[in-house]
This record gives sequence, C-alpha cells and structure tokens, in this order.
Amino acid sequence: MSARKLLNKPLDVVDEALEGLELAHPGLLRWNRDPSYVRRARPAGPDKVALVSGGGSGHEPLHTGFIGTGMLDAAVPGAVFASPTADQIIAATQAVGRAAGVVHVVKNYTGDVLNFQIAAECVADEGLHVERVLVDDDLATDSDLADGPGRRGTAAVIAVEKMCGAAAERGAGIREVAALGRTIVTRSRTMAFALAACTHPDQEQPSFELADYEVEMGVGIHGERGRERAPFGTADDLVDSVLTPIVETLGVARGHSVLAITNGLGSTHPLELHIAHRAVALQLAARGIHLARSLVGPYVTALDMAGCSITLVHVNDDLVTLWDEPVRTPALTW
Repeated sequence: MSARKLLNKPLDVVDEALEGLELAHPGLLRWNRDPSYVRRARPAGPDKVALVSGGGSGHEPLHTGFIGTGMLDAAVPGAVFASPTADQIIAATQAVGRAAGVVHVVKNYTGDVLNFQIAAECVADEGLHVERVLVDDDLATDSDLADGPGRRGTAAVIAVEKMCGAAAERGAGIREVAALGRTIVTRSRTMAFALAACTHPDQEQPSFELADYEVEMGVGIHGERGRERAPFGTADDLVDSVLTPIVETLGVARGHSVLAITNGLGSTHPLELHIAHRAVALQLAARGIHLARSLVGPYVTALDMAGCSITLVHVNDDLVTLWDEPVRTPALTW
C-alpha cells in the first residue's frame, strides 16, 4: 500500500470513490454497483441520442464527472488505469440506449477499443444502433507506422464529449453526432509534460523517477514515461516546447481560432496552471491565433502526477456555439 494517500484499501479505491461521487451529486447521477457504471439520475427522453464513454479510473473527473445535461448519459469506469470490461459497457449502453441510438466516445487504448467494440456488436444484435468516435489526439505518440496502435486519446475527449453532448441535446441524429465527434478529433492535438510521476494506489514507488533538473516530455495519462527528457525551465519555455509542435501539426495560423485546454495532471496547483495558461494565451496571440475559448483545471488527470497537458482544438463559429451550450455535470457547469 502506497504511503500518504487518502484511502482505506487499495482494492476498494474505485468503488468507494464512486459511492462518494454519488453521495456528493445525488441530483445528477446514479452508480450501478454490479456491473459498475454511472448514469444520469434523470434519464433523457427517448428521442435523444445517448452518449456513453469510459476508461480506466485514476483520471477523474474524466469520465464520471461529465455525466449530466449537455454531456454524457453514462460512463463506465474500469479499475485504476485499466479498461472497463465489455460486460460493464454493454450494461451501461443498454441502460441509456433508446430508439435514437448510442454514440460511444472511446479513447484510443487497446483495451478500451476492444471492449467497446465487443459491447457495440453485442447490443447491435439486440437492435440498438451504436456509432463510435475514436479519440486519438496525443501528439507525443504520433507515428508513421500503418499497423501501430496510433495516437493515444487524452484531453481532447473533453471537447468531443461537450460538443457532441450539446448536439445531442439539440436533437441531432446519431450519424450527425458521430460525424461531429470525428471532425473534432481531426481538429485536435494534445501534448503533456510531467514534473513528477504518479504513484499507483497499490504501489510504494512512482512510475518513474526524475532528477530535479529534468522534465518528462510527452507523458501519457497512465504513468507512462514520455518520449524524451528535457531540462527544467520556466513555465513559458515548457509551454512553448509543447505548444509549438501542436500549432505546427494542426496547421493553425494567423487568423484562425482555437479552443485551448490547459489541463492539470493531478497535483499541479491552480496557480501554476493559470501561469501555464497565460503562456498559452500570450504565445497564441504572438502568432496571431485567436483564443476563442479556454478551459483551465484538472480535468483529465493521472492520479497524482505533477505537470500539465495542452490541447488545442481548431474551432469555427459552429463549434464555439456548441461549446457554449448549457452544461450541468459535477465537473463542468455553465
């Protein structure tokens, strides 16, 4: 058991956290114990396309914190850093699926992809229409290998769930919602850096070690090491090291508009995150890129990892309007 964590037994971490989430937000969500999934307390109407997402725990508030009006209908949490089972996903999909169908929002990790695919095939046999949006925004894992796993799914999933959720609330059909999600993914890229690694609840040591003068560039959200080590520097320099390749890869340039998500990885203080976001805003302005909307905070975390990720979404007026639509969830409300 890891020292200095607020828990009882490592094996009970996820269940006790889900029970606590339900107790904190009884008007918004319900936790189904077996199989484990979380759904809206007040189900949407039968004509609305349902959105279901999920993945390993340890990334909270993703995805369970995004259940409610304007975002998800259900979320399926696995064990810490482990995919949910196909049986969990099937049960959640059946619980919220109606005639309008269900869109699965899936981050690109092998276990998630496989189990959501199995679940979609199983519920399709029962006559439920399911479409999938695969989120693969992590620039650090970009590769030319045609048969490789592809880019990982990280914080762009927030934009997908928010904007697709808004479209579904408006009454958009399943194919329209899914096509929207895929478009958002193609217009999004993310890159992260860590100042300190995370420690799994049943481990005593962090997933990797860094010297005081080192930063891990291109880390994942499961405690994975990055693609290189870089010298520690100022917030402005560290942000530039991830923002520049994102801008170049997306092809955003003077006159374009973006949504920027400055996301804390778990233990980085809001003071630091807002300093990082200041750097994002100033560096975009220096390039003539319009910062249309911003989101700053710990939304896609990696347990207690220190550091942040930067996500840019190349937006237009329609996407900004969907982002601005009302949302009421434990983690996002406006």
